[in-house]
Amino acid sequence: MAKRAIPFGVIGCGLMGKEFASAAARWLHLTGLEVQPEIVAACDVNEAATTWFSDNVRTLRYATTGYHDLLNDPQIEAIYCAVPHNLHAQIYADILAAGKHLFGEKPFGIDLAANEAINEAIAAHPELFVRCTSEMPYFPGAYQMVRWALDGRFGEIIEVEAGFWHSSDLNPDKAINWKRMIEINGEYGCMGDLGRHGRHGPRRRGGQPKNVRARLSNMVRERPDKNGNMVPCETWDNAILATEVQTADQAFPMLISTKRIAPGQANTWFLKIYGTRFSAEFSSKQPKELRTLAYVPGGEQAWQVIDTPYKSAYGSVTGGIFEFGFSDAMLQMWAAFCDELVHGPEGMAQPFGCVRPEEALGSHKIFTAALESEREGTAVAIAW
Repeated sequence: MAKRAIPFGVIGCGLMGKEFASAAARWLHLTGLEVQPEIVAACDVNEAATTWFSDNVRTLRYATTGYHDLLNDPQIEAIYCAVPHNLHAQIYADILAAGKHLFGEKPFGIDLAANEAINEAIAAHPELFVRCTSEMPYFPGAYQMVRWALDGRFGEIIEVEAGFWHSSDLNPDKAINWKRMIEINGEYGCMGDLGRHGRHGPRRRGGQPKNVRARLSNMVRERPDKNGNMVPCETWDNAILATEVQTADQAFPMLISTKRIAPGQANTWFLKIYGTRFSAEFSSKQPKELRTLAYVPGGEQAWQVIDTPYKSAYGSVTGGIFEFGFSDAMLQMWAAFCDELVHGPEGMAQPFGCVRPEEALGSHKIFTAALESEREGTAVAIAW
């Protein structure tokens, strides 16, 4: 049976744009999915960046340096937009005004005001499908934890911890890039770029943080530019957010940590959920391992470690005995986006969709409160 093709345009042909192209090229890896993306146009202000797409994407019809060329193309149904944070509000709104479905990169606006402007554009076009990226919860171990949370297996939640750690900025001689510039990346620093991943899975159980106490760190205050001159590096390197989550029936602490200076951590995402009946831990550092503890009142408390098979949200041709990696998580995320775009949330092959606009807004409220908490040195209440 022929698959339902979704003609895509890509705005932003950097690292993540290439990851999408790679996922689209590997679509035959998935089984039982009746939809597929088809990249037909690519745009980047850097013409050299589009050359990779012209050379490698067989479905590409054209490349351009002006994104309005894609918006004016009636054959393009959806846009993946992966541009620097300061461009989100304008380009996302223009995409929606052009009648295109949108898969946007985190943090979905450089700050809360920009995110609210994006949400106004979304509200003006309720017929369009809009989601934000977050691929890490599609690792099999993390995905299993999300399913357990949705099923209520943990019992009463004792606490949750989620984080995303890099060591990429430990080297003080590393040249500055746009993610270290407030005017392009935003004042959130590491929170805006990494923090969305930490909330995607836990948020689906329900509830929102009532308050946040933040400890933010800027350890490398200067970095060399491309000419070797030392320039200010003003964004936050590390962030630790202590929050109190309120659900319909309980409150529990949740710790969110995002770090660009975490010695020894190349790209570590983790999720820990502790409950009165069941607890579980997953880390991408040991991507095949899932630690669990089932508890019966009065019984023994013993952690067990199991290997997770190659099995995530959507089936694939890879056997369960093999290893799952980052590229596979990207493919699973894109499968979820295309599945929900075509079939809606009720018709999806599995229940865990991509980040919703209201969830991205929630992250902005938390990060904005975290900035105030750092300035004031106290816990800050969050209004919902």
